[in-house]
Amino acid sequence: MLKRTKAILGALTASAVMSLTPVSGAMADIYWQCVPFARLASGIQIFGDAYTWWKQALGRYDTGVAPRTGAVLCFKPTDRMSLGHVAVVNQVLTDRIIQISHANWSRIGGTRGQIEKDVTVIDVSSTGDWSRVKVWYDPTRDIGSSSYPTYGFIYPDAQAVRVAGQPFNAAQNAAMAMAQGAVTQVASAVRPGSGPLSMLSQAADSGDRIAALIQAVTQSSGQDH
Repeated sequence: MLKRTKAILGALTASAVMSLTPVSGAMADIYWQCVPFARLASGIQIFGDAYTWWKQALGRYDTGVAPRTGAVLCFKPTDRMSLGHVAVVNQVLTDRIIQISHANWSRIGGTRGQIEKDVTVIDVSSTGDWSRVKVWYDPTRDIGSSSYPTYGFIYPDAQAVRVAGQPFNAAQNAAMAMAQGAVTQVASAVRPGSGPLSMLSQAADSGDRIAALIQAVTQSSGQDH
């Protein structure tokens, strides 16, 4: 029950952040790493470097080589990308083309750590199994010249996907209000007068920012049974 609750809360938070906050606005003020963003946007509760996600997912989440909306595409480490990369599927356009959202990929305005939405990714594997892809690179306004090996897709819990894709109803709005209240309380403890986004930016470990939010919300909403 706790796993499902965390996944739903992650999806709820992602829906609110992605729909209400423009990338060029407050979110751009935070230096986003790919891992905390993917966890927030997908509801998949895996921590650690991106290249470890695939192994961690085995036995906990369904995995496969077919893209699905809401799934996390898990990149293998390379010489130039030693920690791997994770990105969330927004839309499946064809069997070889998808759009993703991810963080800390392109240099936008000369800076890293930003979020990109609706980024085109093309399967260039010889067998069509998404084991190697090319990714849109914003500075050149084109598909990048490099290709990247991937493990495949990690699929979130079905209930989290349904919640993330639906308009907020009364219960979902209540959950979001609890989440915002929990973060605001933590923000005040870190620095009086700080807002939620400011607090998240100040946290020392980017991976712990979302974990702290989810933990605060689940504790405030009572124990799971």
